[in-house]
Amino acid sequence: MAKLPKQYQFLDVSDYGRSPGHWIADSLKNTRLTPIHVTTLFIVSGIMAIVSMLYEYNVIAAFFLILKSILDAADGELARIKRTPSYIGRYYDSIADIILNFLFLFTFWYITDISIIFMLLAFVGIQLQGTVYNYYYVILRNTVKGDATSRVFEDSAPIAMAGEKQRTVNIFYRIYDILYIVFDKTIYFLDKDASNSKPFPKWFMTLISVFGLGFQLLFMAIMLLLNLEEYVIPFFIGYSMLILVFIGIRRFVLK
Repeated sequence: MAKLPKQYQFLDVSDYGRSPGHWIADSLKNTRLTPIHVTTLFIVSGIMAIVSMLYEYNVIAAFFLILKSILDAADGELARIKRTPSYIGRYYDSIADIILNFLFLFTFWYITDISIIFMLLAFVGIQLQGTVYNYYYVILRNTVKGDATSRVFEDSAPIAMAGEKQRTVNIFYRIYDILYIVFDKTIYFLDKDASNSKPFPKWFMTLISVFGLGFQLLFMAIMLLLNLEEYVIPFFIGYSMLILVFIGIRRFVLK
């Protein structure tokens, strides 16, 4: 099930895991496994990638990075197939992503000679990239009545959905807010009027999708396969310069 109505769907270069993720979700639709179980599996996959990197099994590490991306798509697909969307699952997914992103970059720092300062800069860059992508994507979904599990402004705990406990939603929201508030507020400050814009054109969303987590993980995997892991952190620092370019396009071309 798509997140957007057909007429607004675009080529998402970070979403290569959607088709295999949908296949996995479809295979699990009549089982007791829930989207949260699948999210937990992608956490395990991410940890396996890290362990493989530490032992210099780069091919295996690349495999688990891509598997993590596929499972990251599968949990949402399973929620839509079973019609069991949840805020707990949405926050659990995001919390797992940011922690794993930090650990991936920390591992790249550990196995190379790059400064820890550069690693932290790359982490901030990766998170801002992902925030730009999610910010515009969620705005588009809400504008055209697509998937509404994610909100444009995560400024308060949402009302729990059917099957969820409000207390648990509140706890997961607070953790999410602590981890993401700086990145969310930064991008909102840079483009406050984005939610008032007309639906973004497909070419713009495809352009922005190069900041998606799937694309970031794909780049990491490719660099591991090429034994070029020392270039991962510098790349993401430089790549972050495009944030201002994309925001500028939204503000001055698509206003």
